[in-house]
Amino acid sequence: MIVLNKIPRNSGSTRAASLDRSTRGSSTTLSSDEDNINVVVRVRPVNEQERSHGEREILEFPGKGQIVCPATTVGQKDKVFSYNVVFEPAASQEDVLEYSGVRRLLEMAVEGFSCTAFCYGQTGSGKTHTLTGPPGLVERGISPFDPEHGLVVRSFVYLFQLLRERPESHFVLKASFLEIYNEKVIDLLNPGTAKKPLQVRWSKESRSFYVENLFTVDCEELDDLFAVLEEGTRNRAVGAHSMNAHSSRSHTLLSVRVRRDVRSARDLTCSTHGKVNFVDLAGSEMTKRTHSTGKTLEEANNINRSLMVLGYCIAQLSDGKKRGHIPYRDSKLTKLLADSLAGNGVTLMIACIAPTRSNLSETLNTLRYAARAKKIKSKPIVKMDARDALILSLKREVEVLQTENEHLRSALHVQMDYNMDTIGGGGGKLSHLAEPELAQLVQLHERESAALRRENRALFALRDQLLRDQELLSRENERLLKKLEDVNT
Repeated sequence: MIVLNKIPRNSGSTRAASLDRSTRGSSTTLSSDEDNINVVVRVRPVNEQERSHGEREILEFPGKGQIVCPATTVGQKDKVFSYNVVFEPAASQEDVLEYSGVRRLLEMAVEGFSCTAFCYGQTGSGKTHTLTGPPGLVERGISPFDPEHGLVVRSFVYLFQLLRERPESHFVLKASFLEIYNEKVIDLLNPGTAKKPLQVRWSKESRSFYVENLFTVDCEELDDLFAVLEEGTRNRAVGAHSMNAHSSRSHTLLSVRVRRDVRSARDLTCSTHGKVNFVDLAGSEMTKRTHSTGKTLEEANNINRSLMVLGYCIAQLSDGKKRGHIPYRDSKLTKLLADSLAGNGVTLMIACIAPTRSNLSETLNTLRYAARAKKIKSKPIVKMDARDALILSLKREVEVLQTENEHLRSALHVQMDYNMDTIGGGGGKLSHLAEPELAQLVQLHERESAALRRENRALFALRDQLLRDQELLSRENERLLKKLEDVNT
C-alpha cells in the first residue's frame, strides 16, 4: 500500500491529493468476490463570489485520505471523514484521472464488466466541471486533448488507448446520452423525445432496468465519442440561480458500451459486453439560498426528491445487518443506477464539496452521504452472451472432467497395483493374474462405474428440476412486478 501524506501549504508543493491506498495503474483482477464502491472527494477552490464576502477555506486535510470539518457549535468536536482519495482545491483534471480509479473502471469495462462513475454534491460544488470541464468547453468543440477537459473526455482518450493495445481483439463501441428532467427521461441525442419522454422498462434477460427506444451511436473513432458528448451537452437543461450561473437542472447519464470479440484456439468467437456510465447528478439545493421560484422551484423539488430516494437506497444498501426493501422503483434515477449501486458492476463515486463555512451544512451532508456509499459492496461479473457463456461453461466442465479422469486413472492404477500385490504375493504384474482374479477385478470396477453413473444421472435430474423451479419463480416474479407497476401507474 502506498500512502502519500499531506505536505504543509507553506512548503511550495503542488501535490493536490491525499490517499489511503494507491489507485494508480490498478489491474482489472479483483481481490475478492465482493468489491466496495470506490469513493473519492474533490474540494473545489473558493470562488470569486465567496471571496468577495470574505469567505475562506475552513476544511483541513491531514493526509491518508482524511478530511476534517470544524465543529458547528461550541463544545462539539471536529468531524473526521476517511475516503479512498481526497483531492484538495489545487488538484488538476489530470490528477483526478490519475488517482480517482477511473483508469481501473475503463480497463474493467474493456474486459466485460459493467462500470459507473458518478458525481454527487450540492449545486455549485464542481460536479459538471469535474466531468466535462468549464462551461461551454465541450459545446465549442475544443480538441479532446485540451488540458481543460474533464474526466469524461480524458476517459475517452484512455479508452481508445486501451483498445489499440489489444490488436488481437475486435471491439465495437456504442454510445448513448440521456437526461432525467422533472422525472422524465429525455434522449439528448434525439431532442424530439422531450415532447414524448422515454419509458424505463425492466429486462427479464439482463435482470436490470433499461430505457426503451434510446438512440445509440456507433463510435469507431475518438471524434465519434466526442461528438456524442458535444451534442448531448448542447441539448442538456441548464439554468441560473443565485448560487450557480450554470446550474444543471437535470441528471445526465452518458453510457459507452464495449463489445469485445475474442477468437479462441478452436475458431470459436466469444464476446463480452462491458459498459461504462458517466453520471452527472444535478446538485442538491436549499431553495431558500437559491431563491428559486416558478419553473426553477419545480425543477429543484424534483431534483431533491430523486436525490432523497437515492440517499435512502444508499442507506439501505450500506446497512449490512438489516437490509430490507430497496426502493429503486421510487424514481427514474434509482432505477437506472440500481445495477451500479448493488448489482454486478464496479462503481466510483466522486463527492464534490465546497470548502467555505457558508456551505458547511451541505458539505457535511455530502460527506455523510459518501461515507455511507463507501460501505456498499457489489459483486462484479463479466457480462457475456448466453451462447458464449454456455460455451465457456462447457469448456470449464470439460476441463473439470479431464482432471477427474486423470485422477480416476491414477486411483485405478494404484488400486490395480495393490490388488496385484495382494493376489500375487508382492511384486506381481497384471499379466501374471489368473483369469478368475482378473474377472473379479473388472467386475469390481464395473460396479463402481455403474454407481458413479447413477449418482451422476441423479445430480443432473436434480439440476434440471432446480432450473425449472427457478424459471417458474422468475415468471411469477415478473407477473407480480408488472402488476405492481400497473398499480403504481
